[in-house]
Amino acid sequence: MQLFYTPDINPALSQYFLSEEESKHAVRVLRLNAGDVVTLIDGKGGLYKAEIKDAHPKRTILQINSVTQEFNRRNHYLHIAIAPTKNLDRVEWFLEKATEIGIDEISLIICQRSERKEAKVERLDKIITSAIKQSIKAYHPVLNAPVNLSQFLKQPFNGQKFIAHCDDGEKTELAQSINKQSRYLILIGPEGDFTPAEVDAALQNGYKAITLGESRLRTETAALEACFEVNFLNR
Repeated sequence: MQLFYTPDINPALSQYFLSEEESKHAVRVLRLNAGDVVTLIDGKGGLYKAEIKDAHPKRTILQINSVTQEFNRRNHYLHIAIAPTKNLDRVEWFLEKATEIGIDEISLIICQRSERKEAKVERLDKIITSAIKQSIKAYHPVLNAPVNLSQFLKQPFNGQKFIAHCDDGEKTELAQSINKQSRYLILIGPEGDFTPAEVDAALQNGYKAITLGESRLRTETAALEACFEVNFLNR
């Protein structure tokens, strides 16, 4: 299956022009020709079957043959807020794998113990795009720019809110805390974990403290574990 990400496609039209970059990839790299059938995803739930009418390396013309809306729509909404790691490759790995498993929104949060205070969202978003094409996802997860945790905690969220941390205190397992087919927001801290003050601030803003198991996990591993658990529990 040859798949292209086409966020600007109009489902009401029967014809679509691939961008110059995608046209070049289709014709020069994939060696596609007129008559070949391709799949398009718009990142908003639409999956399209199309036929190449003119395999031009700068402006390939496609004929849309069928449209499926809400393709593989999931029964829940998962938003994970993660502190960028010192080695950004780890966050990139998380974004790729979480997208393949299933996630709706990712926020980058800057905490008191964060060793990285910034991240290039454009590059990270491209990794997400590659992952939805790899895993044939019709929904493109939202990636939010870095924001201080104190500001993030004040943002409204209609759903269950959790904070995963390693300090002592009352915590419950994630599997015992979630209501199925709901909306979830999970906070994952930096390498040095959240400070006690940050945990208290989260609790005061309606978050519930959870544990992801007995092992002490890396930031990106903890985030992926949370992603896997939520998706597994909503099967």
